[in-house]
Order: sequence, then structure tokens, then C-alpha cells
Amino acid sequence: MAKYIKREMADMNGTGQSQAYYKMEITRNVDYHEFIERCIQHGGFQRSTLVGALAHVGRELALTLAQGYSVTIEGLGTFTPRLGVRPDMDQDSFEAGQPSHNAFALRVNGVNYRADKELVSQVDDHCRLERGASSRLRRSPYTEQERIAMACQFLREHTIMHTADYARLVGLSYTTASRELCRLSQDSSSGITARGRKSAKVYMLSTDAGRQ
Repeated sequence: MAKYIKREMADMNGTGQSQAYYKMEITRNVDYHEFIERCIQHGGFQRSTLVGALAHVGRELALTLAQGYSVTIEGLGTFTPRLGVRPDMDQDSFEAGQPSHNAFALRVNGVNYRADKELVSQVDDHCRLERGASSRLRRSPYTEQERIAMACQFLREHTIMHTADYARLVGLSYTTASRELCRLSQDSSSGITARGRKSAKVYMLSTDAGRQ
């Protein structure tokens, strides 16, 4: 029997009330070999036939997606290739005078998947839920203005600050700290600015704040 987790979601609309959402508690991962055994047990397939068919489907799916198609497999869902800029290349824009990337700078960095409604319906039909754990938000004991002041003081002493530093400093979860720093770095009145992106992103005092 599967378990569900009730989680608290931050108040993003300023209503003063947090919201709850639910997710499945994933007990463990069923790997390829165990999944094959399950298919043999429930479907009566020959192992060699099933393994060969799955391998062929995987290869054909990759070839078809690479040609710029999306693929819908009835009962499973739709697969669509996703493009991104190579990690060693900068993001471009539509601003006048800015160079535009060519095909060399791009790569397939993922495959988007949208589940077939019939698959979702079957999962729901077979699913029997029971209550699992609850997860509450980790709230900082400091006000936002106090957190900003603490971050600025940290930056005066250490020059740069990572998201993990801010999370430990003000008592927020990493995800909430990351979201708050992103917002603060876009607000010139906070005195905090950002440099880099993704895992290499760091925060510093803005020029005006550094003079204070």
C-alpha cells in the first residue's frame, strides 16, 4: 500500500495562510531488471523477447526524437525533445547587437514527458493510499529586514555568499533561501546583487551598499 505525504507550501500570495499539498511517498526505485521480472510475472512474456523489444523501443524513440518529432505511445504518453545551450556557452538574447548562437552551441539536454490520461487513470485505479508523514515549512526566527541586515553583514566580512551560507545564517531551508535571495538580488534596495548562474551563483554587496 502506498503512502502519501502532506506538505506545507509557502504563502506566495500574501494571504497570511500557508497551503497544503500532497505527494506520494516513494519507498524505493524499481530498477530495470526488477521491472523486467514484474513484466514476466504478470504478462507471461519470454525474457529475451521482452528485453529485445524494450531495447528496440528505446533506440527507435531516440532516433525519432532526434529527427525533430514528438512521439506518442498509447497507454504511456508523449515524449518531446528539449534543447538548451551547452554548459560552456553563455545565454544569448534578442537584444540588438547581441550575437546569436548557432547549432554548435545547442544540445539536447532532456526529454519532456506527458503521461497518457489512460496511464494516470490506471495508476489511480490500482492505488490504495494510507497516511504517511507530514512536512512543515522551516521558518526563520528573523524578519525579512533582519535577514537582509544579517546577509549584508556577512558579505562585509566574507565578500561573497552562497545560498547554503544564507540558509544556515537565517534559519531557512535551502529552497526557501534560494528563492528569497533570487528575489532580493533583483531588488536594488536590498543592497544584494548576484553573479553567475545555477550551482555557480554567488551573492555580493551591490556597489552602493559596499560604500556604506
